[in-house]
Amino acid sequence: MTLQFDLSHRRVLITGAGQGVGRGLADAFAAADATVLVNDLRRERAEAVAAELRDAGGDAMAVPFDVTDYPAVTEAITQAGPVDILVNNAGNAGAEGFAARMPFAESTPADWDPFLQVNLYGVLHCTRAALPAMVERQWGRVVTIVSDAGRTGDASGAVYAAAKAGAAGLTRSIALENGRYGITANNIALGTMRTPLTEPLWAEMADSPQAKAILSRYPIRRPGLPEDLAYLAVLLASDHGSWITGQTLPVNGGYSFAM
Repeated sequence: MTLQFDLSHRRVLITGAGQGVGRGLADAFAAADATVLVNDLRRERAEAVAAELRDAGGDAMAVPFDVTDYPAVTEAITQAGPVDILVNNAGNAGAEGFAARMPFAESTPADWDPFLQVNLYGVLHCTRAALPAMVERQWGRVVTIVSDAGRTGDASGAVYAAAKAGAAGLTRSIALENGRYGITANNIALGTMRTPLTEPLWAEMADSPQAKAILSRYPIRRPGLPEDLAYLAVLLASDHGSWITGQTLPVNGGYSFAM
């Protein structure tokens, strides 16, 4: 039996697809012949990725918007047309590189807001905007990229962990409410990833005490790459994944295990 992913009749919206994990997801969905709606906060990044996918023979369009702005989200998704598959990928672990870490007892609401707005409210906004049309068409997929921090907790990163756990809980609730309409909803929980934002940490990995300390907690001693999770997302979005819903599937190099 040959396992093939054919999404040629599906349209996928990937948030935060202008670089890093989101760009890897865009490449994988394009390889499965889906029409890829490339979202990014920065228009130029979304347009560049969409153009590169088209140049490679894919079908793609840029859909730039800020996931924290609900009116902008709803307007952009309405204008973009039907969304069969929503991949909630846009996230924020810190404005630049790794977040400034602090015990929760030393934090303030001003420190919490960026993490809650992107990692939780961004998922709420996009899912709320895309879901009604999926219900109407009696078919849909929601894949939310979360973090192992939301599964295990994160010392000195409590609000980020809380936001990711909240997004995962939302996705499970969407699975419960909408399975009857042919809609599945699942989470992919990531460990530490190598992306453009974190590249300064990994550039001199062999000589970096911080990188060595991070990777010592992983049985597979390397950071994750976008392609490590991309085809799992495609599987969940395909007809082959039609009986998988409400799950949180770790892709984390063994950082934490799940039954």
